[in-house]
Amino acid sequence: MTTAYKTLILFGATGDLAQRMLFPSLYNLDADGLLGKDVRIIGVARTAHDDAGFQADVAASLEKFLPADRYDATLVATFLKRIGYCTVDVGGADGFKALAERACARSEEGLAIYLSTPPSLFAPIVGGLKAAGLAGPNARIAMEKPIGQDLASSRVVNAAVGDVFDEERIFRVDHYLGKETVQNLLVMRFGNMLFEPLWNASHIEHIQITVGETVGLEGRVSYYDGVGALKDMVQNHMLQLLALVAMEPPASFTATAVRDEKVKVLRSLRPMTATDVATHSVKGQYAAGAVNGQPVKGYAEELGGASNTETFVALKAHIDNWRWKGVPFYLRTGKRLMAKESEIVIRFHPVPHSIFGSRGNGLQPNTLIMKLQPEEGIRMTVMAKEPGLDRGGIELKQVDLDVSLTTAFAGKRRRIAYERLLLDLMDGDTTLFVRRDEIEAAWVWIDSIHGAWADTDMGVKPYTAGSWGPSAAIALIERDGASWHE
Repeated sequence: MTTAYKTLILFGATGDLAQRMLFPSLYNLDADGLLGKDVRIIGVARTAHDDAGFQADVAASLEKFLPADRYDATLVATFLKRIGYCTVDVGGADGFKALAERACARSEEGLAIYLSTPPSLFAPIVGGLKAAGLAGPNARIAMEKPIGQDLASSRVVNAAVGDVFDEERIFRVDHYLGKETVQNLLVMRFGNMLFEPLWNASHIEHIQITVGETVGLEGRVSYYDGVGALKDMVQNHMLQLLALVAMEPPASFTATAVRDEKVKVLRSLRPMTATDVATHSVKGQYAAGAVNGQPVKGYAEELGGASNTETFVALKAHIDNWRWKGVPFYLRTGKRLMAKESEIVIRFHPVPHSIFGSRGNGLQPNTLIMKLQPEEGIRMTVMAKEPGLDRGGIELKQVDLDVSLTTAFAGKRRRIAYERLLLDLMDGDTTLFVRRDEIEAAWVWIDSIHGAWADTDMGVKPYTAGSWGPSAAIALIERDGASWHE
């Protein structure tokens, strides 16, 4: 482990992500004694503030977004003493010069720079940091998704940042990798003899990954339209989950070993053609409906006009390697769905022969369900005999072996994913961050789908807000004799 850095420079410090997630995460780390006493935080944005004014804004955000049992006015006051502020207009040199005057004296103890900004600002910020002398060997940089809008643009962004920072000093953030259940997936697979021998095409029938959201545009109209669910969610979050589910055992739990195996999976994804997307993909867009009992507008109404941007996508993917040959991976994600829910479902093959066929109820295949949100947990369905004398035949029933992480680790606080990622950034551990070749391998597959959609002029299918998406998504999986887990 490298020496922990002492200064965090946070660009986009007045934005929603910083106020809702990053500062509450930093406060939690401080409250738990996990930030070194010498760590300082410099917020950076275009808005004119002095230190006191920005600290007041952070204090208000903490009071708003922290759970009541975590908010402590005394600890907040202590935390705020770590925070300063610098006004920087990315298009000019003066702000970077002022930032350098504030930060250069601390650069020998390490500068961790976090870009919570639109990707269009990554290259100008990196250029400004370099010109101001803030991008030296004792600086590392973290970037929020998305990294580009396709393979070509991602290469431009990666090249601009890579010209200034070495790859080992670049931390590409996907906050799903900071979730406890995602990390538990690796422990479950590679820390238990029970699962890994069965984790292959010989024993697994199919795998489902669902990331459902109940929210709509939420003020992201200018960003989201023209981007859509495929680029916004599948390219990063869902493909990272797929890679962790499907990867070969790494030699060790280190950044290089884990990421080497993930990129092999992404490179093995079978590209889609114009013929494939007709049966292997569904584009949807929500219409008016009700979510959580409240009426909501349709996407076009929120947008103010018609659009072919998908707010829902379902995909049938294949990984062409020995372990997964012939196993379909079903992915679906969307906005304004029935529930906010993220889960991975592993469906095993049924037993080759049922000895209970002539006397009892039918057997159901075992299913492993990993819940990522809103509650984190691991559940497995197994067959059991119902109590009784069985005079009319054995009564069988699916029962759950349920490992609720909340119950199993009662008394342990469920941490915000960003707490782990921010601490890893300060410590220099890149294991849970995304490498350049991973980003580009994912874009190769995503671009094949977008290209096939364009070639076939595929339109969006409407679905009622508050449902689980278009009926075509149900047909996509039911053609194979399966169904979505709901």
